Amino acid sequence: MSRFFSDKFSSLEAYTPGEQPKDMKYVKLNTNESPFPPSPKAIEYASRAAESLQLYCDPECTRLTEEFSKLYGIKKDEVLFTNGSDDALNFCFSAFCDDETPAAFADITYGFYPVFAQMNRVPFTEIPLNEDFTINVDDYIGINKTVFIANPNAPTGIALPLYDLERILQSNPDNIVVIDEAYVDFGAQSAVGLIHKYDNLIVTQTFSKSRSLAGGRLGMAIANSSLIRDLNTLKYSTNPYNVSSMTQAAGVGTIIDDDYTKKNCAVIAENRGYLTNKLEELGFTHTPSVSNFVFAKHPELDGGELYRSLKERGVLIRHFTKEKIRDYNRITVGTKEQLDILLKNIKEILQEARA
Repeated sequence: MSRFFSDKFSSLEAYTPGEQPKDMKYVKLNTNESPFPPSPKAIEYASRAAESLQLYCDPECTRLTEEFSKLYGIKKDEVLFTNGSDDALNFCFSAFCDDETPAAFADITYGFYPVFAQMNRVPFTEIPLNEDFTINVDDYIGINKTVFIANPNAPTGIALPLYDLERILQSNPDNIVVIDEAYVDFGAQSAVGLIHKYDNLIVTQTFSKSRSLAGGRLGMAIANSSLIRDLNTLKYSTNPYNVSSMTQAAGVGTIIDDDYTKKNCAVIAENRGYLTNKLEELGFTHTPSVSNFVFAKHPELDGGELYRSLKERGVLIRHFTKEKIRDYNRITVGTKEQLDILLKNIKEILQEARA
């Protein structure tokens, strides 16, 4: 750090994104990107929007909001589009947390939550997961804090049913509950239908995973209109042009071509089953993921060693160093061809370890 860096950030531990190495060509199964390209309509619409990049983008995301609200059956003032869902989550930490209203989230979850809390100088509580990596709902009942729950959780892929989320919402009527649904389209139940039932609910989603727009950076917050107004206050106080013209256009094309997204999600769910079955045959255990990744470990292989061995062979997966999960690796569900390359290399690594 330079001598000019503010002391208020002296203890900040920045989020570590997944590797994007350039040294060689990898089978990339480490950052939960879709193995499929964006919808042809998304590409077409974004290309057309590129012709007017000399102009500022629409700060209200008018067309995008109209198409999305029709698809989801909500009002136009019940959604806010952001620069990835990280932008929406950061707004939530800023708007609904302070010294008197701390944040609460799981100890094993999306790594940006503690970073956002520290950035916004918000006190926070990390609540331990159960031994099987499930969330203990009772730990969140009447907690009187702003609650953040990734559902499905990352990196475990485990999801809570809606009735458990409702228990948390009902027991914290004076606090916001944020449900982060980055991976919801691969098999979990969405809480979007509950925004009219609970005035303390905010749902965040992203176009990065199921909709193949990770590089486009498009996310959203969905909630009742008063909460969206709160978040808009922060947006217009920081960066009103936070979603580019090309990204808005790509988002519109993606929504219009929603069948494309659904077909891809179905293939990924099928491939997830294929991967877990093959890993089990090799002796792995894994969590019951309903996401586009598998969280697995092998009794004979150190998690870090497996990650490094695969990287040397041109296959990238994600390893975490936290004590509770360091034996595990998170593996993005790719195409069958990518998964077969992964499995072939794992078999070879196991054979070498047993020799």
